[in-house]
Amino acid sequence: MKNLLTFILLLSVINLNAQTRSIQKSPLFTEASPESVGMSSERLNRIDAMCKAAIAEDQVPGIVALVARKGKIVFHQAYGQANAAGRPMKKDDIFRIASQSKAITSTAVMMLWEEGKFQLDDPISKFIPEFKDMEVLTSFRYRDTTYTSEPVKRPLTIRHLLTHTSGLGYGVIDGDERFRMLYEKAGVTDLFTTENISIGESVKKLATLPLHHQPGEAFTYSEGLDVLGYFIEVVSGMPFDEYLRTHLFDPLGMNDTRFYLPQEKAGRLVAVQEWKEDQWSPYPVTFYDPDYPIKGAKRFFSGGAGLSSTAKDYATFLQMYLNNGELNGTRILSRTTIQSMMGNQTGDLFGDGNRYYGLAFGVITDKGQDRGGSGSAGTFEWGGYFNTQYFADPEEDLIGIIMKQTQGPVNDPTGWKFRLLVSQAIDD
Repeated sequence: MKNLLTFILLLSVINLNAQTRSIQKSPLFTEASPESVGMSSERLNRIDAMCKAAIAEDQVPGIVALVARKGKIVFHQAYGQANAAGRPMKKDDIFRIASQSKAITSTAVMMLWEEGKFQLDDPISKFIPEFKDMEVLTSFRYRDTTYTSEPVKRPLTIRHLLTHTSGLGYGVIDGDERFRMLYEKAGVTDLFTTENISIGESVKKLATLPLHHQPGEAFTYSEGLDVLGYFIEVVSGMPFDEYLRTHLFDPLGMNDTRFYLPQEKAGRLVAVQEWKEDQWSPYPVTFYDPDYPIKGAKRFFSGGAGLSSTAKDYATFLQMYLNNGELNGTRILSRTTIQSMMGNQTGDLFGDGNRYYGLAFGVITDKGQDRGGSGSAGTFEWGGYFNTQYFADPEEDLIGIIMKQTQGPVNDPTGWKFRLLVSQAIDD
């Protein structure tokens, strides 16, 4: 009897922590004719022609492109090669999505916020004490990397981390050489790694370093979402990868979205390639090993850049947002939370007026809409380090995802062309 009561109590705790059922029940993705959702097959064929031309002209080695409208997939095709050995690209191939991970981590933060675990303007030091008494860089000596700094005027908050206004930097890809040197010296791990280190260990090293600027006073693209990945572990009491799997990926059916791939899925990982000596070649190991999703220690859960996914999985994630936080009867976020997330959180600190930054995405403004080629006002978007792009247009209930895997200089116009060609196919 005691064991039965323990099981019931455990089950009730699990249910309290699970995502909730919704009175709404939008369907999972199915394929449909473009005309059934107000799109033109003839005009969508322009995407097909563009992708084929991009492969033929060696602009990219391979592409997976997906278009969905009103919850229906109307275009989903693969082109070119998945690796330098010439394996044909497949629609369900897996891509390193890099900074597309940020929106997923932000979503998990807001899921915990909805449970009343914290306020967005709480200092991060309340949960990760190492961030108490942060300082801002004031001078730097290149000869020996010594520096001076001054105390922050205000605490670094969860909102600052979500919006890239914390003052943290991005180590080896930082635009400021001083911070590249400081992060390297401190042993901060950027982006992703095969090394045997946890996200918490790296975040605590990051907390010992000065900031670019006072929190809230500028937009500096940063490792803030890595900090929040560790924050999710602290608040939820679960490993970050497990939290995402059980609270987001499994409920949405995103079965191919993970930090690291099991052996049975390793063959579906698209290789990172570079254009070298007039041919596409495997990208070498540099400050990271591009095979990190399938080898190494598999312990570093980078909230800012570590996930891999498929075009369909990521479209599913975006469709949940277009559905105001629900998919297939599961409520991930409330409509009111998404309304706040899509609001302008950075004022005029980000962009040139064509878009602003919310709590998870860049968002197109009226000015951006009127400029053309970016979608309706309210369209949310981002991309990834390995040449992936996406957008979702709430006004048109429209999603576009184009996945590639390249590094180094490329002559690749497919991102802007794809976005334009998706919107011009609307025919209602």
